[in-house]
Amino acid sequence: MVEGPDFLSRDVDNGLLILNQKRAHLLKKLDEKQSLVGSLMPYAADILKNSALHSTGLKVRNGLPKYSRPSSDKNFSGKWKQEEPMPDSEWIGKIPECPVYCPTKDEFEDPLVFLQKISPVASKFGICKIVSPLSASVPAGEVLMKEKAGFRFTTRVQPFRLADWNTEEKFTFFMSGKNYTFREFEKMASKEFYRKYSTAGCLPSKFMEQEFWREISQGRSDCVEYACDIDGSAFSSSLGDQLGRSKWNLKSFSRLPNSILRLLKKAIPGVTDPMLYIGMLFSMFAWHVEDHYLYSINYHHCGASKTWYGVPGQAADDLERVVQEHVYSHQIFPSEKEEEASNILAEKTTMFPPSILMEHGVPVYKAVQRPGEFVITFPRAYHAGFSHGFNCGEAVNFAVGEWFSFGAAASQRYALLNKAPLLPHEELLCNEAMFLYRRRLTHVSAHCTISSFVQLIHHQRQARQALIKSGARTSIIPILQGTILCGICKRDCFIAYVLCNCHPDPVCLQHGMERNSCSCGPEKMVFTREEVVEMEDVARWFRLQTVLCLQPSQPHWSDTDSGSATASSVSVFHPFHDKMEDSDNEILREKQRSFKTEETRELSSSKLFNPELVRPAPAYLMGQLTGHFINQSSNKRARRQLHDC
Repeated sequence: MVEGPDFLSRDVDNGLLILNQKRAHLLKKLDEKQSLVGSLMPYAADILKNSALHSTGLKVRNGLPKYSRPSSDKNFSGKWKQEEPMPDSEWIGKIPECPVYCPTKDEFEDPLVFLQKISPVASKFGICKIVSPLSASVPAGEVLMKEKAGFRFTTRVQPFRLADWNTEEKFTFFMSGKNYTFREFEKMASKEFYRKYSTAGCLPSKFMEQEFWREISQGRSDCVEYACDIDGSAFSSSLGDQLGRSKWNLKSFSRLPNSILRLLKKAIPGVTDPMLYIGMLFSMFAWHVEDHYLYSINYHHCGASKTWYGVPGQAADDLERVVQEHVYSHQIFPSEKEEEASNILAEKTTMFPPSILMEHGVPVYKAVQRPGEFVITFPRAYHAGFSHGFNCGEAVNFAVGEWFSFGAAASQRYALLNKAPLLPHEELLCNEAMFLYRRRLTHVSAHCTISSFVQLIHHQRQARQALIKSGARTSIIPILQGTILCGICKRDCFIAYVLCNCHPDPVCLQHGMERNSCSCGPEKMVFTREEVVEMEDVARWFRLQTVLCLQPSQPHWSDTDSGSATASSVSVFHPFHDKMEDSDNEILREKQRSFKTEETRELSSSKLFNPELVRPAPAYLMGQLTGHFINQSSNKRARRQLHDC
């Protein structure tokens, strides 16, 4: 007989006993009126009762989203107009739906082409839903029970309540649960659903949403189990399975030809390889963004629906500010850094009602995901949600060229938090840019990659030249596997790093420049990759091509409201020069003359690789390199480790 939540492990029972004791202590401090909402986080109870939102005019016809935008761009960006206070859970009906797309089989053929087509509109909502025109002929249960013999998993136990989020309560969200087969967990989850609602069928999604927030806000000591981050896939390997044969099979999704993650040499579970998420009634995934602000794609294999909430990437800063000011107690932050809220959110243990965000002007959108549907989350889009009953989903990350600017922002934030990255962003950017160059691909869809690459090379060159002027010498990075991390901020250093007597570890160029006043002098070494000269030449070529693209004969492809591309006469994207009117040929010629003069000066004054300055590194510095190359880790759950790529 399968043991359910009433027969959990001793560790879980002890954890729940602690929670009950804390609950009783808190209830003594509340008056009779407040006791109805128990241990709601600060402001959450009031907001659950008094929340406001002015909905946008989103309509769905034949499965395709049609939009009636507010007349003001400011309103459309998500600054909601406050209405009269809403009683109880009325705010639930005020959350607008995210876009829903129903592609044809032809449109469904190439996933990344389709996603890039809808991205200009869909990304403004943070999440979107795609209804698959193909169905899986082999059910997920059969895949996991027959194709994967011996498949078992261990659940996590989630206390079913809203936390106070103070210094005394930063734990017990993911306690270890029981070990199940797929059928055993389904039997347990179905039994729990029937015990609560006396039915085995699906209930309306709005009712389930109201039930979820009512139950979780009452502060009871119940718990639910959730099998999250389980290595594996439920897509069938059968040749007769249409969906399994397609490019939408998540086992190979991150390695598609146009995906940036194809460049990774080693697999990262959950990032390049999919993971399974097997839930029961009211099991939840807390508010978070994807690692490195990557895209994610989630497929619903079978079972009850899921409710998703999403916040657009452009509102991520606002969400973090609201959480820091209105959800967390300031005593839980280990430092004064503004990024601390995002660091705690990254632990995936913070759940709170969307009404808190809506009350403070942060846009929130909703999706109800059913079997056969994909949910896409866009870069830096916070999302959360819960299950309506037993179900099985699968998710993996991916990236296209537009991600690089988000990836750079994520790397910067990781550095500020001294958090080791999962991905070598700098290496991926350089490799993708060189790939585009060798195939002479300078189309507009590659402009984010090109822009990010040229800016990176420019800043790296300036930093190295400043270090050389201060007396540092240069040398070539030894040909060894792995990506080096800065010993101070843990930033990945693919192009160059610095070694000197002042620090036992290699440091990035930024921290190398901060130590310019040290007394190491010529003992300070700037290590660069041998191919950096070629990369600088490629960056110049990209800049030249960008200038030439500004000629009036070249059309610009701009995104329309429907997400498709149409040609127009406005100027093309250009990251390094001011915009120019097509008719202003004199300005164009001046720009080209200026560019050529600059290129001549750069090519003739490259002192960085003067043979007199390039000397072998001292033996003691070479010895310091031992042990500083990052080892491969195969566990995504160890989120602070960098995977060797």
